[in-house]
Amino acid sequence: MKIFKRILPVAAIAVAVAGIAVVTQIVGAEENDNSVIPSKVYVGDIAVGGMTPEEAQAAVRAAVEEQMGAEFTLSAGENHVTVSARELGVEWANTNVVEEAVNIGKTGNLIQRYKDMKDLEKTDKIYDISYSIDHDKTVEWLNEHVNELNRESENNSLKRENGQFIFVEGHEGIAVDVEVSADNIAAYFEESWNGEDGNISLTANVVEPEGSREQLEKIQDVLGAYSTDFSDSSAGRVANVLNATSLIDGTVLFPGEEFSVYDSIGPLDASNGYELAGAYENGTTVESYGGGVCQVSTTLYNAVIRAELEITERFAHSMLVSYVSPSMDAAIAGTYKNLKFKNTLDTPVYIEGYVEGRILHFNIFGEETRPANRTVDFESETVSEDDPVVKFVATAEPIGAIHQTQSPHIGKSAKLWKIIRIDGVEQSREEFNSSKYNSSPRIYSVGTASANPDAVNAINAAIATQDEATIRAAAAEWNDAAIAEREQQQPPEEEQPPEDDSEKKDGSDKKGKSDKKNNSDKKDNSDKNDNSDKKSGDDESGEDDKPEEDTPEE
Repeated sequence: MKIFKRILPVAAIAVAVAGIAVVTQIVGAEENDNSVIPSKVYVGDIAVGGMTPEEAQAAVRAAVEEQMGAEFTLSAGENHVTVSARELGVEWANTNVVEEAVNIGKTGNLIQRYKDMKDLEKTDKIYDISYSIDHDKTVEWLNEHVNELNRESENNSLKRENGQFIFVEGHEGIAVDVEVSADNIAAYFEESWNGEDGNISLTANVVEPEGSREQLEKIQDVLGAYSTDFSDSSAGRVANVLNATSLIDGTVLFPGEEFSVYDSIGPLDASNGYELAGAYENGTTVESYGGGVCQVSTTLYNAVIRAELEITERFAHSMLVSYVSPSMDAAIAGTYKNLKFKNTLDTPVYIEGYVEGRILHFNIFGEETRPANRTVDFESETVSEDDPVVKFVATAEPIGAIHQTQSPHIGKSAKLWKIIRIDGVEQSREEFNSSKYNSSPRIYSVGTASANPDAVNAINAAIATQDEATIRAAAAEWNDAAIAEREQQQPPEEEQPPEDDSEKKDGSDKKGKSDKKNNSDKKDNSDKNDNSDKKSGDDESGEDDKPEEDTPEE
């Protein structure tokens, strides 16, 4: 114990001396240069020793920005995409690392400061740059680009050649699991990334094709069929019917799947093979790309309802069509009028569409399970009718010209009845749909252009009445030819003979001359009044009003 006591004062003195030395060295170092980072200090691979805090911060930030631009190849099967670290949501996590480097040897107690400085004499001090990743941002990016990575499966299918079905083998697809793949990416950056470009494999599921050979071989029976005639169609309309039919033909619809006609044949524009042809728009017939595709959807609709598949969306036309009875049509108009149906059977169905001559055919093939003695029929019933009106529209054509510009369409309300018969005996009759078709007027254009303001006013007043007899009478009266004819029938006014100066000198004749002149003036005034009466009585010219004959639009 005595030895311990003797030693204790000596140890205390040694510690005190060491403390004085540490303080002296630290104070000396701080007095030497307090504005720069000590030598042998690194942030990542960047030697920040000898830099000011501002210089070190700028150098490290530049290195981080460079690493944020590193590119990675994300792979899913044979497909891959390239993306930067920044786009995936990688972020600089320890942004205070430069501050730590700046404070080495300047924070903590005297002993810690001394130790930090002594350690720098022996080895480098390296501060790591750490990163984090925003999981939500990674998921968002993957969802935006997943279609570039996925591969759609192609179902096994059929094609029909020479009246026979041929099996067509499909292929499997790949579907990226976005959530799991986002976790894989995060793990890569936390555990493996060295700051450079890299490759990351994503997690994907294999999607097997639908339709086994056994299933598809059951498609042999015609479940529903329908045909329509388009022999009166223009060349553009014929082209549109052929194009839309070819895009539907060969479709295999598996159990539970829904078919959209517009999705199958659209877009209805020139780039998709369509031409200009007549189509309904706002109660009139206009030229539109794809005019005629409604006959394709209508013919398909009638085949589908006879196959007794489920109609999930169907619209009637705004006006009656000529190729089917009321309530048997199915309109296509942009994306707001479409025909959709679902395969509610237990087996796939095959849609066949083709044209022979100018007859359009659709057949729905499948496995027939309905009784052979059971039949399905559809009957159209007209509930009410709305007669069209006649409408006259002013145009800039010469006054009196009248031309028919639109044929009328009768309006109707109709129902479609579904009738089930067993051995020819009606078992049920139910309302399948109801439709309303607007009437559209017979439209005539009426010319109003004339240099005669009275004629323009008269024809516009007649058009305002919308009375056909009144308008035709005004057109006959005020057309340019009628006005010109009336003007030719009016006799010219008589000219006054020049006055003889010699008569003025003969006083004896002055009174007689004056009497003659007065008589002449009276006669002239009388003639003028007669002509004025004739001009104001043109509507009594005796010409018959002969209305133009209607020319139906073909």
